[in-house]
Amino acid sequence: SRTLPLTLYPQCRSLACYIAYRHPFIIRRMTPRLLALLLPLACLNAQTPETLISAALVEQISAWNKADLPRFAATYAEHCTLVGKDITQVTRAQVLAHYTQNYPSPAKMGHLTFSRLNITMLDERNAIAVGHWHLDRDPASGGPVGGVFSLVFQKQNDAWVIILDHTS
Repeated sequence: SRTLPLTLYPQCRSLACYIAYRHPFIIRRMTPRLLALLLPLACLNAQTPETLISAALVEQISAWNKADLPRFAATYAEHCTLVGKDITQVTRAQVLAHYTQNYPSPAKMGHLTFSRLNITMLDERNAIAVGHWHLDRDPASGGPVGGVFSLVFQKQNDAWVIILDHTS
């Protein structure tokens, strides 16, 4: 398991990208020849399960913050479980309907961030992602709100999707 800086650098999907954003002076000091040698290595971006799951979470943040609920819901499996006040087996379409009903406008959706994210692989096809979520929104739209989440990801058809979402 590892903690990734998704809140600060959601556009980064590799260590090379993170270094470029976090320490740009390193990149500025490199000669063009050295950059040409290192760029292919940076682009190799190992597609480990953890990086792919992190990418799915970054996709969720991006979709949410653009008020694109269909894209947000696409990170869920076709059939999944939602755990909150109740435990319900739902389809992806029902996940979308749930979020559309509870967050009918961009103002109600606010700005989503994740923090203290930790991904633990259970086996080659299953993983758990836990962390904190926060919605920053105006008082008229419900004010700031946040909590914790635990998501069970499963690899299905070469994609990591959420099969269980426990958010509180």
